[in-house]
Amino acid sequence: MTTQITIKDVMSKPVSIAKSSLITEALERMLDEGVDPIIVTHHNQVVGTASRRTIAEKIGSKRSGPIPPTQIHVANVTKEDYTFAYQDQDIDILIPLLQSYKIVVVLDAEHKLIGMVTMGDLLKVMKPDCPLEEVIELAPKISPEDRIVHLHRRMVDDSATRFIVADNSRVLGIVTETDLAQSIMKLKELVEVKHHDNRIRNLIAQDIMSTPVTSVEKSKTVDDVIALMEEKNISTVLVTNDTKPVGLVTRRSLINAL
Repeated sequence: MTTQITIKDVMSKPVSIAKSSLITEALERMLDEGVDPIIVTHHNQVVGTASRRTIAEKIGSKRSGPIPPTQIHVANVTKEDYTFAYQDQDIDILIPLLQSYKIVVVLDAEHKLIGMVTMGDLLKVMKPDCPLEEVIELAPKISPEDRIVHLHRRMVDDSATRFIVADNSRVLGIVTETDLAQSIMKLKELVEVKHHDNRIRNLIAQDIMSTPVTSVEKSKTVDDVIALMEEKNISTVLVTNDTKPVGLVTRRSLINAL
């Protein structure tokens, strides 16, 4: 007899923050815990999620220009559309949920928060059965001199989440929502308000990119990439062909292939 695997068997401890907290605290928690997004609560009830993306969009917007991050509350970057499941449900229901959302909030029978399931949690027990090339995402390539204000606009308008920073065919780094949020937040904390706009306009990709880039050759397998992600607690791996960039494999692309 096969034992049914339920959500309780794969869920992890929930990482949450009150909506009255500051976005600086939220970003710090997400980075420390290696999660994105974070669950937002009010009076111990789940009210939504806040992500590195919503924080980046908020602090990078002109409307928030003169407001330091230390005065912006989590409520201002919370998305109320989130998904949830119950601990005794079969894990198969997680696939379509995580194909639409970054995390699944897990509730008990009394609707209280008891856990969460991330893409990484599900990939520990379910893996796509396909060649690596089928889960590669094409990512926009940018130059190290590209301005951050333009990347921010592409993230907002085109839903771009990652950029490969390259000098011809040589990969120098990757710029993500996290890099954008961290860089603008630090700048606004260290620089006088009157200089914010000018300093942000002068930021370029090489100032904020993550490096070195974790990569694998396209001859590797899906299992190899998932193991590497788990070992390094990362969500993105660059795929190369003779050191030239082919694209990215992300937890999202792996979940979409299930």
